[in-house]
Amino acid sequence: MMLKLADIRNYIVSLGIAEDSHVYIGKLDNKQEKSIGVYHRKGDGPPLTALGGIDCSSYDVRRLSLLIHWTRNASASEEAAYQLYEALRRKKDITIGDHDIRFLILQTPEPVDIGTDDNGVYEYVIWVDLIYSRST
Repeated sequence: MMLKLADIRNYIVSLGIAEDSHVYIGKLDNKQEKSIGVYHRKGDGPPLTALGGIDCSSYDVRRLSLLIHWTRNASASEEAAYQLYEALRRKKDITIGDHDIRFLILQTPEPVDIGTDDNGVYEYVIWVDLIYSRST
């Protein structure tokens, strides 16, 4: 079974950076300030498959893009983005849903400032790869 975005969303909530109702997956119309979006990130290349086929594969990868949609204050928005980045960077022994996370690989050297949305709210993006144990 794959690692679900809903379970990852719940994990992000558990970090305590944004309120439960402000962490979302998929598209959310009228995003509220101080929100974090959890999105699947496109990968390229073939899927990971062990010699012997999928039944012999013990792990898989979930590629994510985390959108930090914070406030109209540049400094507060940057601080929230770094708070999430550091929380991910320092976490050990992670379990999400029924999956042990073997590795959490940050794919950006720091949160990436992507400017503001149409309402002047500052946004940052963090790319993360979760290497997780496949459940049987």
